[in-house]
Amino acid sequence: MTVRFLSAGDRALVVEFGNRIERALSDDVLRLDASLRSSGLPGVVETVPTFRSLMVHYDPVATTRADLAHAITRLLDRQPDPRATATLWRVPVCYEGAFAPDLGEVANRTGLAPSEVVALHSGIPYHVYMLGFLPGFPYMGDLPQELALSRRADPRLHVPAGSVSIATTLTAIYPYESPGGWHLIGVTPIRLFDPARSRPALLAPGDRVLFEPVDAAAFASITKAIDNGKYEVANEPIAR
Repeated sequence: MTVRFLSAGDRALVVEFGNRIERALSDDVLRLDASLRSSGLPGVVETVPTFRSLMVHYDPVATTRADLAHAITRLLDRQPDPRATATLWRVPVCYEGAFAPDLGEVANRTGLAPSEVVALHSGIPYHVYMLGFLPGFPYMGDLPQELALSRRADPRLHVPAGSVSIATTLTAIYPYESPGGWHLIGVTPIRLFDPARSRPALLAPGDRVLFEPVDAAAFASITKAIDNGKYEVANEPIAR
């Protein structure tokens, strides 16, 4: 396997697998990430998977860039662990009315009915490629080809927390209110990032997400249960 090693300052090394967004590259990134985490290599502090690369933060007192690159090269041909698992999350989403301010525009631009947009978007599980932009913000793919649209020409200054969005070949959820230029087609009441949790980010690279449509009444009920600490996002382990 051919990769590029790129320095990121004196405390991080980037292992670059390619220049595209595709599942095969993501699988390579996640396979190396898992191998590194289980290898116990001295000096490795943290690993950060992205679409097409893995950033490895290291302690320069405990290892060197050259030694780390050499060790990683040996790991690249390691066979994946057949027991490796990820999580499939079933995320409730309300695609109705004010929860979906761009649904009508998306329908018009794709030539579909709003109900068809919802059915397509919620009809397949999505691969979590990486987290970024905001704490816990998941970049997920791949959208059905019929829904692939460029970003909005006029980004919003305020995108509500929980907004479910699409742009290009990807879909995402905004964990917090923030600016954003993606098309908003729904809202989920779940909290993607909570510093009080043992694992603050709900989703992790390599997980799958299946969106499950709910109406406004169910959305309100789930929100109340979350506020009372009585709701857990349905999930199940899956083979990676």
